[in-house]
Amino acid sequence: MCPPGGHSTDLIADDAALIADELVTNAVVHAGTTVEVRCRLTERPPAGWAAALGAEEEPPGLLVEVSDHHPSRAPADPGTPYGRSGPYTAEYGRGLQIVASLAERWGVTYRTGLKTVWARIALDGTGTSGRLPVRVDEEGRDDEPGPRAHTETDWRGHGALSFLAETSDLLAGQLDEEMVAALAGQLLVPRLAEWCAVWLDGSGTSARLAGVWHADETRLDALRALLEKQPPRPADPPYPGPVEVPAPEAGNSARAAHRGGPGPGSGTGVAPATRAASVDAVPAGPGSAAAADAPAVTLSCRLVTNGRPVGTLLLGRPGKAPVPDEIIELVEDFARRVALAIGAARRYTRQATISRVLQRALLPSQVARIPGVASGLVYEPRDEGLAGGDFYDVFHCPEDRWCFMLGDVQGSGPEAAVVTGLARPWLRLLGREGYQVGEVLDRLNRLLLDDATEAAEAASAMAAASAAETMAAGEAAAAGLPLSELPLSELPAVGASEGYHPRFLSLLYGELVPLPAGGARCTVASAGHPLPLLLRPDGTVRPAAEPQLLLGIAENSPYESQTFDLEPGDTLLCVTDGVTERRSGGRMLDDADGLARALAGCTGLTAQAVADRIREVVHAFDGAPPDDDLALLVFQAE
Repeated sequence: MCPPGGHSTDLIADDAALIADELVTNAVVHAGTTVEVRCRLTERPPAGWAAALGAEEEPPGLLVEVSDHHPSRAPADPGTPYGRSGPYTAEYGRGLQIVASLAERWGVTYRTGLKTVWARIALDGTGTSGRLPVRVDEEGRDDEPGPRAHTETDWRGHGALSFLAETSDLLAGQLDEEMVAALAGQLLVPRLAEWCAVWLDGSGTSARLAGVWHADETRLDALRALLEKQPPRPADPPYPGPVEVPAPEAGNSARAAHRGGPGPGSGTGVAPATRAASVDAVPAGPGSAAAADAPAVTLSCRLVTNGRPVGTLLLGRPGKAPVPDEIIELVEDFARRVALAIGAARRYTRQATISRVLQRALLPSQVARIPGVASGLVYEPRDEGLAGGDFYDVFHCPEDRWCFMLGDVQGSGPEAAVVTGLARPWLRLLGREGYQVGEVLDRLNRLLLDDATEAAEAASAMAAASAAETMAAGEAAAAGLPLSELPLSELPAVGASEGYHPRFLSLLYGELVPLPAGGARCTVASAGHPLPLLLRPDGTVRPAAEPQLLLGIAENSPYESQTFDLEPGDTLLCVTDGVTERRSGGRMLDDADGLARALAGCTGLTAQAVADRIREVVHAFDGAPPDDDLALLVFQAE
């Protein structure tokens, strides 16, 4: 038997196994990278613990460390991922509260390219008996994890610069405002604050509590419930920098209204020079018996980017002492970086939303089903936030014909989307008008050339106008005339077609006509596109078309098609150059007929299974993600 509140030394291994399991679950779910687990004995706690706790020494312990390679993701608050509020049904483990209940100490260490969550178990079996578990975050060190005690004077020089540099490094490239808010809390607590909360402003809606963090994980739920009842009421215009406000507590809003003063987080009329320490004890636990005795200081700082507020940062510090100017300035610099990251994340989200809407408009809502022919599809744009240059379609035409296309526009983004929006509807129209495969490519080629000619003429006119304006300004300056007297408004506007570049299109276009005896007759033409490959049931593979010139290059270049029967069991693979030109160092996937060899190994698979297998081959060819759009169409005669 072990005494109440203590652990038997025989159970230390079980505690360590449970802690490791929880930390690994946290890393795998929230980081998604490989995980490294390390257990070792420590003769004494890492430097700084005894001083931080006011103790001379502590017993030896077992240190459990779990590291992942995605330090930009912080550990989730217990019960919800990344400190978000709201119901979640996914499995996220039991949270870090169980780690805190078993470990003597636990914390997070950030290094470049590495994040380590660690926990220490005392070998004498005391565990957390007699005191609450303490969480410590520190700047990355090369010796061992653990707290790094900072005095207020440490933040005046290198300490502040290191903290801000780490903040910039972790927030750089974050494209999710929820993750930015989560990282902000993990960086502040417990280095600069005992607790903090981040609200995010919505468009035309009230502020939303994005996350709450506390040095004592067991008090998060009570703090979150209290803060949700007392959202910030920021000043308008927002005060530039942190201001002291009354700490939130039960009944605080009512008392503030009775006094006629601002509520928690109002940020109105409370300047840093009028520091009145709040005695509301949120850090000691809202509603607890210690709330009336534990002094605290609460700072509120509006998050503003490009003159527009995006949220509010609220943090609490224990003690009656006024917050030093160094900390005020550091929090202000920190909030500025957080606001910039939130603004960048929101701009990316808007761009990604527009791109997804555009992408859905450029691609078919569904692929037509062809009688007697099974189909498989894989489509992966390189960047989910931008419209890709690859497009596809399968549609029904009169006279029992099914036409298909797989194209690749030079480049990507909006310019490529314009060409895609031009090509796909025209191909559908020409196919349904009864034009043969080669004739469809001839007409689309002339359409692209006409569009390119008009754009080039517009670009030339703009360049001539710009040159005329420059020459007129030079002559006026030589004659001593003011520019305001020149008729520049009569010149054509400059810039509408600047930076014009012709857009070429590679295209694989064909039609399938089901045969009464099974299979289908296929007619196909390739214009500067990777050739389609025909897989026979015996494993032989051959090209099914002849190479021809890209569309949009030459006017007098007629396109020809090839016709063959797709017999039962035959498979036709159509791909874009994102497959054939997939690189690994100096090699490409299709070197030495690499794609044909991969297709030969797909004998006996269904159409969709063939598409999935080729996709796996592309991703496995190199460890880095593909750097081009990926599109595959597979047809298999049944």
